[in-house]
Amino acid sequence: MINNEKYTELIKYLQKMEKVVLAFSGGVDSTFLLKAAQEALGDNLKAVTILSAYIPRWEIEEARKLVAELGVRYEIIEAPIIDEIRNNPENRCYLCKKAVFAMIQALAEREGYNYVIDGTNFDDTGDYRPGLKALAELNVKSPLLECKLGKAEIRALSKKLGLGTWDKAPYACLLTRIPYGTELKVEDFVKIESAERYMMDLGFKAVRVRCHDNLARIEVPAKDRCKLFNETILDQIAAKFRKFGFRYITLDLEGYRVGSFNETLPES
Repeated sequence: MINNEKYTELIKYLQKMEKVVLAFSGGVDSTFLLKAAQEALGDNLKAVTILSAYIPRWEIEEARKLVAELGVRYEIIEAPIIDEIRNNPENRCYLCKKAVFAMIQALAEREGYNYVIDGTNFDDTGDYRPGLKALAELNVKSPLLECKLGKAEIRALSKKLGLGTWDKAPYACLLTRIPYGTELKVEDFVKIESAERYMMDLGFKAVRVRCHDNLARIEVPAKDRCKLFNETILDQIAAKFRKFGFRYITLDLEGYRVGSFNETLPES
């Protein structure tokens, strides 16, 4: 086991739970938590991934491979776009989390698990995350949050554990690419996923393609914006994005920032 006070605290926290289901996305946090939970609980652990129109297929495949490498019991649950979020309300994250985690809770109860856990970390409390309310209402536990583990610490510990996700770029479901108050359409998710995958293949690890109907607003890290100031690259991106279904292709001059649509909310 790693000689780290917080990691030791995390292992003890998980051991007290005895038997858990982990909501697993394959990201930095949930992969680190999966590894720790496996160490703490062995076979008394099951990972569950949600499959929906707003989850990129490549992310599902990565999650599947990670679980297979660790040899953890695993299940994929299909989740529809519920009617309550069809027009992408401001509390969409709350409504979606409530529905999805209720499904995971039902599975846990059927199969005799004591708790459902997720990868919310200590830094997540600093952003607009109405989904945290849903987790609290459903009694979903967040061990990384409880043990005060932030993203930088999780990345460092993941590297020590030999997890390939230690330097994985942050990611979020595709619902965050659509403006609030806009009807959610499967075809838009397909466009966004294709566009972001293309940008990643060009070397932009952290990228968001915000979808304003037929207009794409590309966000790349501020330090990487200069890489796009090349006519050939811009022409290639524009041509590809048109094939994906966008009519207008734009670059956000401010660069990538977490939850940029949250800037439109009254609290902002």
